[in-house]
Amino acid sequence: MKKLMALATGLIFVASANFAIAQSKDYILNTASTGGTYHPVGTAISTLSKIKLLPKKKFSLTAVNSAGSGANVQALGSGTADFAILQGLFGSYAATGTGPVSAPQKNIRSVTMLWQNVEQFVLANSKIKTGTVGDLKNLSGMSMAMGKQNSGTIGSNTVLLSGLGVDINKDYKLVHAGYGPTADALANGQALGAGMPSGPPTGAITKLMAANEGKFTILNVTAEQAKAMDGGRNLWVPYTIAAGTYPGQTKDITTIAQPNFLAVNASVDEEHVYQLTKTMYENLGFLSAIHPATKVMAVEKAMAGLPVPLHAGAARYYKEVGLDVPAHLMAK
Repeated sequence: MKKLMALATGLIFVASANFAIAQSKDYILNTASTGGTYHPVGTAISTLSKIKLLPKKKFSLTAVNSAGSGANVQALGSGTADFAILQGLFGSYAATGTGPVSAPQKNIRSVTMLWQNVEQFVLANSKIKTGTVGDLKNLSGMSMAMGKQNSGTIGSNTVLLSGLGVDINKDYKLVHAGYGPTADALANGQALGAGMPSGPPTGAITKLMAANEGKFTILNVTAEQAKAMDGGRNLWVPYTIAAGTYPGQTKDITTIAQPNFLAVNASVDEEHVYQLTKTMYENLGFLSAIHPATKVMAVEKAMAGLPVPLHAGAARYYKEVGLDVPAHLMAK
């Protein structure tokens, strides 16, 4: 009898656990390639949700890698992703139906600004003349890695270099790859240069510079070049990569950066977005311990530069902590 009762108790426990799992909601969070910053930051957010929100709030996020911002906008539109990390440029495209986005994506909402996407153009030292992005204009017909097809990386690199008079699709032989394979392509000579926007330090660049000392340079961007690359969008701002960020980097690097933000479908439950936003800002130490890019996060900067309106759940949290939500970020 005791054995039967123990067996019955065990079955009830398993059934209860399975029922609890079945009752929880798992949201898909699209990131980008695994060698950049989007995926580890997305993984940090996902891990935080599973530790803090799944047990009591019965929902969590699962981070998956993707081709980047362009693919993420499509995934949000098709419903194959509930959340996504996007470049500010692609958020602007989505809101206005411009660039590679054929029509305004009215389903996309903002949760929070995450960190700045720092433009990092790497070039083989054999092709360095000025040490600035001006050197990228003298590489006609050469192999260059500018991101996966349909990625935010290739999208922003196309826009930025067009400001310098470079058409990457006509002037370069493009190597389409994520950041890890891009670093490998540079190291083995399959590509001479690359554009890898991310939050420094970027793992793939760290690996490249450590294993190939004296062979590659991260290019500077002058004020004049920055203005040309931004093209009047007022999206990119000056950014300094401090000396020592990468192996062998003895001097500061002057470049530019645009914002990255966490996006969500408007249809996602308001309470869930509220709880996620609250949990992220109450556990910033957890996030920054997983990836240093999130060290720049602060609730006071959460709405800076957001290109699409806030989700109602996020707006609710910001109002709760005493922040004024600008009218243009309130969904209509």
